[in-house]
Amino acid sequence: MEHEELKEKNTHQETNQQVDDNHINDAVETAENITDTQQLEEQLANEKDKFLRLFAEFENFRKRTARERLELFATANEDLMKDILPVLDDFDRAIAQMETLGESEHLTGFNLISTKLRDNLSAKGLSLVEINKGDSFDADIAEAITQIPAGEEFKGKVFDVVEKGYKLGDKIIRFPKVVIGQ
Repeated sequence: MEHEELKEKNTHQETNQQVDDNHINDAVETAENITDTQQLEEQLANEKDKFLRLFAEFENFRKRTARERLELFATANEDLMKDILPVLDDFDRAIAQMETLGESEHLTGFNLISTKLRDNLSAKGLSLVEINKGDSFDADIAEAITQIPAGEEFKGKVFDVVEKGYKLGDKIIRFPKVVIGQ
């Protein structure tokens, strides 16, 4: 009988050991499941963060390229306009010279051509930088090529405009060259 009792006790202990092992295994599996779940949640959070950053970067790129495209369209003719400016200067000099000779058909023709050219260029965004004798000198919109003694009346002011300045849209493409009084 003792032998049977010992056998039964061993069986009971083995059963308890198996139950404890099962509980431990369940606890380990639950911990592993929680750890796997946490890992998956962390990976999901990282992927969401990467996606949001990539999306924001793409939006910034899209806005930047749209802005650059608009700037390109606004100033696409800048090189051509810069090349035409000496022709405008020549027209002004020719008209001024012809005016000294008096009214003629040639002067009228030059004025018509000059006006037509200037109107077409104005339609493309070219405009004159307004600066006149007696205006206060502003280094942001004009280039001083020399200073001359001119008395108190012209101290720090434009004494003469040597070369006209032009802007394309809001951008100055050639600064007016001026003489200022000291």
